[in-house]
Amino acid sequence: MLIQIHTHYPQERKIRHVVDILREGGVIAFPTDTCYGLGCSLHHREAIERIYMIKQMDTKKPLSLICRDIAEISQYAIVSDAAFRLIKRILPGPYTLIFQATREVPKRMLDPKRHTVGVRVPDAPICTEIVKELGHPLLTTSATFPGEEYMEYPEEIHMRYSKSIEAVIDVGPVPMDVSSIVSLTSDVPEIIREGKGDIAPILGARP
Repeated sequence: MLIQIHTHYPQERKIRHVVDILREGGVIAFPTDTCYGLGCSLHHREAIERIYMIKQMDTKKPLSLICRDIAEISQYAIVSDAAFRLIKRILPGPYTLIFQATREVPKRMLDPKRHTVGVRVPDAPICTEIVKELGHPLLTTSATFPGEEYMEYPEEIHMRYSKSIEAVIDVGPVPMDVSSIVSLTSDVPEIIREGKGDIAPILGARP
C-alpha cells in the first residue's frame, strides 16, 4: 500500500492510518532526513523478526530507536548532563546517537556486548508525528535490501516489497545519505561515522 503524506505538514488522518498498521504488527517504509527506512513498533516481536528476515540481517545486529524528542530518549538511554547539553544543540537532525541503555529497552534490541542502544530523532515531521501518535519509539533500519542498490523512489520499494511490508509512505524520492554516528557512552563524544550530520558542534563539545 502506498500512502501519500505531505513531507512538512503530515495529515493527521493519514498518520493515524499508518499508526494503526504499526499497532497491528505491520512493517512500513518511511522517509527520514537521510533516506527511506524500514520500521515497526517496539512492542511487536513478529514485526521485528520480519525486518531482520527482509534485510537478511544478523539478529545480533541491533536496530535503532526513533524517538519523538529528547524527553523520550531519556526513557530508553542513560543521558549524562554533558550529553544532554550536546543533543539539545544538534537534535532533531541526521544523527544516530549511541547510549548506554536503560531497562526499558528490550534485551533483543541491545548491543549484546556493550548493552548500548542507537537512538535517532530525525528532522522529519512524518517521523515525529508517527512516534507521537504511536506513543512509543519506532524500531528502524535503513531501507537497503540485500543484493540491491538503495531505492530512493517509494514506487520502487512498493513494487519490490509489497508482499513483505504493509505500507510505504510516499513523499517522492529521498536520495540515500547516512547519518553521523556518535557514541555518547562517556563524557567525551566519539565520532563512529561521519555522515550528513555536522560534527563541528560535537567536536566543540569535547573538553
